[in-house]
Amino acid sequence: MRLPCFQCCWLESILEQQQTYWFSEWDSMKRLLFLTGTPGVGKTTVLLKTVEKLKLQGVSVGGMISREARIGGERVGFEILDLMSGNRGWLAHVEGKEGPRVGKYRVNLEDVDLVGVEAVLDAVESADVVVVDEVGPMELCSERFRVAVRRAVEGELVVVGVVHWKARDRLTDEVKKREDLEMVEVTGENREDLPRILFGKVVEALPKA
Repeated sequence: MRLPCFQCCWLESILEQQQTYWFSEWDSMKRLLFLTGTPGVGKTTVLLKTVEKLKLQGVSVGGMISREARIGGERVGFEILDLMSGNRGWLAHVEGKEGPRVGKYRVNLEDVDLVGVEAVLDAVESADVVVVDEVGPMELCSERFRVAVRRAVEGELVVVGVVHWKARDRLTDEVKKREDLEMVEVTGENREDLPRILFGKVVEALPKA
């Protein structure tokens, strides 16, 4: 995506205002921008707010979001959302009968592949920004998910994602070692400002006219 002139001027103004703050949270411009943090701290919320800001500026965003599903206040599983098509599926559920077990949940490999993996691959082909939420123990049960993440990471598009705070895996180790990766921990202190900061970093990394 190439930004029109008026957006470039707008971006330059935003960059000048935020430059000092950014460098307190992030290093120099990177193509892979990932969040991590403890469960429930607001990683997916930060990501969704960032996606909303990007879409308002005409940036095409695709990929997958994983979020909690609750009934009567009790968490029963995790849902997968395809940001481009709106397709939904179950990442994992407490009442799942098949699939790998992670904690009290059964991972739904069929939905991971048909919804989550396809969302990432479609974004790699047709979006400006690829979202991967999250690279975690449940998603990593799928070999196709691993392939899709590698394709996104090794491509040329900006990738915004979440890495599970305790994930220990060959794929997460590979991603964390990349020179074009920047990762920040979401905390109660910075989560309100992070959507604005992350939005700016994504726009900065997009191709300019």
